[in-house]
Amino acid sequence: MDTLTLTPESDFPTPPETTTATTTAAPPAERPRFSDFPLREELLRAIEAAGYTHPTPIQAAVLPPLLDGRDIFGQAQTGSGKTAAFGIPTINRLRPTGVVGAIVLVPTRELCRQVTDELEKLAQGSGLHILSVYGGTRMRGQFTALERGVDIVVGTPGRVIDHLGRGTLQIDRVKIVILDEADEMLDIGFAEDIERILRRTPRERQTMLFSATMPGWVQRLVRRYQRSPVHIAIESEHATVATVAQRYYEVAERDKLEGFLSFEEEFGRDARLLIFRRMQVGVDRLAQQLTREGWLAQALHGGMAQADRTRTIDAYRNGDLRVLIATNVAARGLDIPDITHVINYDIPQNPEEYIHRIGRTARAGKTGVAMTFVGEWDYPYLEAIKAQVGDVLQPATLPIYQR
Repeated sequence: MDTLTLTPESDFPTPPETTTATTTAAPPAERPRFSDFPLREELLRAIEAAGYTHPTPIQAAVLPPLLDGRDIFGQAQTGSGKTAAFGIPTINRLRPTGVVGAIVLVPTRELCRQVTDELEKLAQGSGLHILSVYGGTRMRGQFTALERGVDIVVGTPGRVIDHLGRGTLQIDRVKIVILDEADEMLDIGFAEDIERILRRTPRERQTMLFSATMPGWVQRLVRRYQRSPVHIAIESEHATVATVAQRYYEVAERDKLEGFLSFEEEFGRDARLLIFRRMQVGVDRLAQQLTREGWLAQALHGGMAQADRTRTIDAYRNGDLRVLIATNVAARGLDIPDITHVINYDIPQNPEEYIHRIGRTARAGKTGVAMTFVGEWDYPYLEAIKAQVGDVLQPATLPIYQR
């Protein structure tokens, strides 16, 4: 049972007016329904058509304050249902005017597409027009859409800044600003762009901020740009981790490929693998090596053309691709429900990244496996991870070392 905690962070200054409370997710028989909330009829129909049955914990927690017009900062992970959590109150509030009434900022092109797709499902029947703007695509189509009129813009900060500089996007009448995965946008280097964008929006806007972690810059955003925010923290990370069988393997760098291949029988024919490497060159090299070994494997990283990235993600999501090898940045925001194994071919360099990675398996009540290769120089990273996750991370021996 997930626990929802609505509390101020104890490790950073919180505005005195910040609302605090503590609550626990209801048992299944008492779970709320979307019809329990004051939502428009066409939105309720769209929610049902999109396949939603009951609100997820994050949705049930944020809908009341957001529908009341409150600012919130929520801590929840990819796959928790947070797109609908901010999308439902946004669509409920806006009317189709052709003037940008809401802007959603996301860290990556892939997440931009995913959020836009989800919002379009929820906006069915509302008349609202939604546009995604991100780099790697031609500007002309975006210019045309903005000239015709758009109600919600979903974009990466860099492309939004580009449009603001050209005068093709106006956000001075925005009612709602949403920052999705704020900590990831900080990691990528978007901090300055985000603050420039926020300063261009009305002070009386409603601001929704979502972040898995609360680094100093995110804390500063909360203090500087939100008004009496409600903090909603979904304590589900460790519940997710607990459903993942976690093993680590000591391995020499030269033996990693052979060690990975030795698990082919364990993986089975139906396995869906997500492999993480630290560098783009390592991603490409491993994709080539596995392809030569007869695996249906492809690379995903920021150095690829956008069209190639899109085709790869679609193939992986549709099940046409068995193995995806990715960098941390490229895989951010991916929400694919049937990943059976996460392989840390290169160990994460901090516990938070480890938890984010392995949380991509064991979704929707399923179990999953996380395998981490530990090289000669990786023990400080391993010890930090073990200190965070505890005894669930167990040592194991590669089959090639058991011969």
